[in-house]
Amino acid sequence: MNKYLAPAIEAVELTKCYENLPAVNQASFEVKEGEIFGFLGPNGAGKTTTINMLTGLARPTSGSIFIFGRDYTRNIKKAQRLMGIVPDESNLYPELDGLANLHFCAALYGMEKSKREKKAKELLELFGLSNTGKKKFAQYSRGMKRKLTIAAGIIHMPRILFLDEPTTGLDVASARQIRRLLLQLNKEGCTIFLTTHYIEEAERLCDRIAFIVEGKIVKVGKVTNLMRDFQEKKTIQFSVAGTVPGLIKELRNTFPAVECKQATGDTIRVHSLERINLAPFIRFFEDHGIEVTEARKIRPTLEDVFVRVTGIEVDTLHMEKEKGAQKI
Repeated sequence: MNKYLAPAIEAVELTKCYENLPAVNQASFEVKEGEIFGFLGPNGAGKTTTINMLTGLARPTSGSIFIFGRDYTRNIKKAQRLMGIVPDESNLYPELDGLANLHFCAALYGMEKSKREKKAKELLELFGLSNTGKKKFAQYSRGMKRKLTIAAGIIHMPRILFLDEPTTGLDVASARQIRRLLLQLNKEGCTIFLTTHYIEEAERLCDRIAFIVEGKIVKVGKVTNLMRDFQEKKTIQFSVAGTVPGLIKELRNTFPAVECKQATGDTIRVHSLERINLAPFIRFFEDHGIEVTEARKIRPTLEDVFVRVTGIEVDTLHMEKEKGAQKI
């Protein structure tokens, strides 16, 4: 049972304008203590601006911010002792080694010397960085930099951890390790607020998710609840050897009762609320000289929910991933 009845974070009609244009527009949501809460949306949707307001790096134009039930809107910096902050780009010192960076961050939070030295060594070991503790941060690999930045954000054992795009640009192994570490931190009682445009990451990690598009919250809910509407929706994916121009349009004309989309160049998905009879579709493809190499039932995913709720095609987010990987 949570110690606090109030949510860990509550944003009420939070708004941030730049030159009279809203980057975040009347965003309202709650983050419960002890959960992993995800902010999901494309680049430029307002994710980073929201984190900056919640952590005191940007002043809201209007709206309110409550941390564990207390209004910190006018002076969010007073709540920073409760927070760990991991920005999308590292804020550590390139000329300092890993150990020195952690000592410095701990000192900023007022930790005693003996405690910060002990905790820094523990974190270097936890993140697999013990052998690089005396290596300058500038010489770290991308994954090592991300891990040390997270270590710096939790050295004072915050009750809330904010992470902005924690795995963007990382290799698969490093991203997987960071996700495991976040789940362990959460298991130990840390409330986690993370932004991401990786749909599969949000589905793996988060208890609840908010979709944000063009500064507006368009949907908030538990992952299981968000996907519930799709549980009765039947989806068949056809893998085909080649396609012809106008095929999707003709599919839609031939089968108006179902929804047809081209998932990739050689895969086509058919959605329906009713059971899908494969035979007419197989005949359709044969009549058009197209070989079906596979037909399989697809389990609904958070990706399907995102596309329906936001109207943003997944290809757009795939491009955002590539941009993020190039940025680091």
